[in-house]
Amino acid sequence: MIQNVTIIGIGLIGGSFALALKEKNIAKNIIGVDNNEENIEKAKTLGLINEALTLEEAIQKSNLIFVAIPVDATISVMAKIMPLITKNQIVVDAGSTKFDLCKMVKQYKNGNRFVATHPMWGTEHSGPQAAVNGAFEGKACVICNKENSAKDALETIENIYKKLGMHLVYMNAEAHDVHAAYISHISHITSFALANTVLQKEKEDDAIFELASGGFESTVRLAKSNAAMWVPIFKQNKENVLDVLNEHIVQLRKFKSCLEKENYEYLYELIDDANKIKRIIK
Repeated sequence: MIQNVTIIGIGLIGGSFALALKEKNIAKNIIGVDNNEENIEKAKTLGLINEALTLEEAIQKSNLIFVAIPVDATISVMAKIMPLITKNQIVVDAGSTKFDLCKMVKQYKNGNRFVATHPMWGTEHSGPQAAVNGAFEGKACVICNKENSAKDALETIENIYKKLGMHLVYMNAEAHDVHAAYISHISHITSFALANTVLQKEKEDDAIFELASGGFESTVRLAKSNAAMWVPIFKQNKENVLDVLNEHIVQLRKFKSCLEKENYEYLYELIDDANKIKRIIK
């Protein structure tokens, strides 16, 4: 059991991580750090954390620091954390982009105490109240640039995620950001765009509510995600997101052209090709 774990950012991911640490008896004491005082109070009320400290106080006291904040803030916060870290502490993050962060952390004396991870789970909700029990069970966790992390730090983090029921995937930070753009980031852009399309064309809120089927609801679910989280992700991973977005636009144009030209045979082929995803996702 780890004596003191600090979670920086007591929101959906940080809060769910806190619940998991408690459920699996991994941490004895959980310290919360958040620049939103309301989040801190909610986290205390919900029993997610045992105490709240300033960033500096928490680092001084902690064996493990888990960073779960928007990616635009992660680099600046990590620049405050890493100079204070000793060779006996471990720092781990949960961000959706990795290349810039890994490059920055490497410059510090104890940079090998950092383990870059991305637990592949999330919902459209935010805040401590969105924390979910068993959130990480059966999900994938990407560990990036493992060769840059000290052996004991890496093994500790691997063991924690395994205890949470996650299976581990290893890749370099650059590859991670490319794959994240294709698997995760484009899904959010598509959902945001579809929601805006429907809101622009359908002026009757009641009609949307009454007629929206399960398919529509699941497709636009991600459109409820927080802009404060996703704009920084798109910004940091801009080139990869643009690449996948351009390909997505090409595919949309194919569907549009089929309808305009009444080429239903090719439309059938496009849908049939899309069905091949069933081989990968059951």
